Amino acid sequence: MPQEQYAPRSTMQTSEGPQVYKVGIYGWRKRCLYFFVLLLMILILVNLAMTIWILKVMNFTIDGMGNLRITDKGLKLEGDSEFLKPLYAKEIRSRPGNPLYFQSARNVTVNILNDKTKVLTRLVTGPQAVEAHSQKFEVKTLSGKLLFSADDNEVVVGAERLRVLGAEGTVFPKSIETPNVRADPFKELRLESPTRALVMEAPKGIEINAEAGSLKATCRTELRLESKDGEITLNSAKIKLPNLPQGSSSSAGSRQKIYELCVCPNGRLFLSQAGTSSTCQINTSVCL
Repeated sequence: MPQEQYAPRSTMQTSEGPQVYKVGIYGWRKRCLYFFVLLLMILILVNLAMTIWILKVMNFTIDGMGNLRITDKGLKLEGDSEFLKPLYAKEIRSRPGNPLYFQSARNVTVNILNDKTKVLTRLVTGPQAVEAHSQKFEVKTLSGKLLFSADDNEVVVGAERLRVLGAEGTVFPKSIETPNVRADPFKELRLESPTRALVMEAPKGIEINAEAGSLKATCRTELRLESKDGEITLNSAKIKLPNLPQGSSSSAGSRQKIYELCVCPNGRLFLSQAGTSSTCQINTSVCL
């Protein structure tokens, strides 16, 4: 086969001489290609600049991002933080020597769940109240001594002294059991039932003692001292009954100021002017 058949296509022998064809992109196609390459380079530079700017603003480092640091013990967060969704953590604590604050526009809720995601204990701090939902609530000292405990059956106060500072005192709708009720030094102690009866009971006795003052008992209708199996003892250097009724005088002109204490069959006491003998029989009209 002749050698001319293997010549390149770009060069062909004609009667007029060799003819050369140009291979490549020319004209408007070449300009568009350069434009797209330039645009792509600009986008790459802008993207790189934005990435560097974001890394700078967000403070991305090898240890973490911004105020969030990754340590061997977990995550360390510095400054104020806002959580838009629930936070699950094993332990939350502040830096040594700094307080830990929880702030919320509505409330802060702490839930303790079991393996089945059922709420066992809940603490809700709202704008109007602090609520604790649990089977038992306890307050203890650092040494483990119980100060306060509450459950469905009882409320226990383990402190040595319970002080009530309210101006109106304490209201107990039902009974109260205590070994000692006393006021602070130089303060008055008042036990009052405005609309019902006040009952004090003890199997071994009740002692009312005022060491540096007087003891006053006032009632509207009757004051009764009753002893079923024993006796009632009034032990004092002076016993005064100023408002006892007096019987009629034995003589109109007598000015004697000595009286005899008499007792009616119904237990009523009255005074009768003393004479040489008992004058209680003369004044029995007082017992009617």
